[in-house]
Amino acid sequence: MSDAPTLGTRFADELPEMAVPWQAAEPPAPRLLVLNEPLAAELGLDAGWLRGPDGLRFLTGTGLPDGAKPVAQAYAGHQFGGYSPRLGDGRALLLGEIDGRDLHLKGSGRTPFARGGDGLAAVGPMLREFVISEAMHALGIPTTRSLAVIATGKSIVRDNLAPGAILVRVAASHLRVGSFQFARATGDDGLLRRLADHALSRHHPGAGDAFGLYRAVVGAQADLVADWMLTGFVHGVMNTDNMTISGETIDYGPCAFMDAFDPATVFSSIDEGGRYAYGNQPTIAQWNLARLAEAMLPLFDDDQDRAIAKATEALGGFRTRYAAATLAGFRAKLGLREADTALTEDLLALLKTHRTDFTSFFRQLAADEAARRAGEPAQTARRTPEESPDPFLDWIKRWRALDPDLDAMNRANPVYIPRNHLVEEALAAATDGDLAPLHRLLEAVTAPFDERPGLARFAEPAPPDFGAYRTFCGT
Repeated sequence: MSDAPTLGTRFADELPEMAVPWQAAEPPAPRLLVLNEPLAAELGLDAGWLRGPDGLRFLTGTGLPDGAKPVAQAYAGHQFGGYSPRLGDGRALLLGEIDGRDLHLKGSGRTPFARGGDGLAAVGPMLREFVISEAMHALGIPTTRSLAVIATGKSIVRDNLAPGAILVRVAASHLRVGSFQFARATGDDGLLRRLADHALSRHHPGAGDAFGLYRAVVGAQADLVADWMLTGFVHGVMNTDNMTISGETIDYGPCAFMDAFDPATVFSSIDEGGRYAYGNQPTIAQWNLARLAEAMLPLFDDDQDRAIAKATEALGGFRTRYAAATLAGFRAKLGLREADTALTEDLLALLKTHRTDFTSFFRQLAADEAARRAGEPAQTARRTPEESPDPFLDWIKRWRALDPDLDAMNRANPVYIPRNHLVEEALAAATDGDLAPLHRLLEAVTAPFDERPGLARFAEPAPPDFGAYRTFCGT
């Protein structure tokens, strides 16, 4: 193991009350399915070594360097609004820190937090997280990332038998709202303060104190959810244990991207009431942050009334920050020099009424306008007010009068996202042993703003026969 990197033990050392020392289960026949070589290079890891037997044992957590302290992390959380005081890493393991970031496994076996689960994961859901987290990174959205997916050689029982897999995830940390809920529930204010100090140091060192940390988390989450909304991303399971203190997107279980614009869009099979629908995401984020405030309240002020007043004031800033980020995002998507609230709201109403594809609309709008300026035919029926009766034409005239910057639009609007039918196609093929569709999809979505020949189908909405889409949490 001389080539193995050193793994930090900061979380395990500083917060032992929130960590259970644990070892990954030995997979019977591990085989590397996909390796993120650019991310490996960022972490100072040699891709060739990772592909070898020692590297594979390192990636599965079964051959760690001396001094490593792998742990299962403890946290609590509100899941679909109901509070669970003891959740934790039931099938996951923090191997340690590398280059200041967490190296973490999913599907590495049962831990004391497994709550009756088998601690394992299937190839499909782990590859889904790899694809979508890397697409989010390419879109410029803060996210945990995927270093590798390893087939374990063990079949696991879900609806049917499925090939097992381990995901190797990299994150700024795995601290979450649920971490603070767990610390608060212990009644140990010293632990709560150490947790806040740990989070401050790792993520928001300029925030100053615990209240500054809370403000920073509110701002980071407002910006993050605005990013989700601007790309049509539906997280699907915004429980408080899935909201990070760093402001990174985490947990890509039942997530998906919208095709037709509709604020009521829900993909998750377990979200029967639509709690985590696309249009509800800002409200849910604010609700989660209120739960964080409750957990951190003793750190804000010795006087409870003053602490509540401070928390309320800070939480109120979420809406302002979110609205500003969203409006600025739509200004960029529409190529405008100044934000135009009425123009944006009217467009969203049109998109909803006509169930327009949210991703392709903006690129096509820019392409058609470029063609018009060049005196060429537009690529769609949307030509000029005189030539084509189009429900968007009055809106387009208002937009055109603002002299939009088309190059700026193309820098802000992706051509390629992980469209649901393509993700399912790639995962089905990979489960059957064919990784070629997965790599083709990754080629498209990891350079999402660059239109390239041969990738036209990756920019198209699902065909009509794809039907209603449902996702599953992967556990």
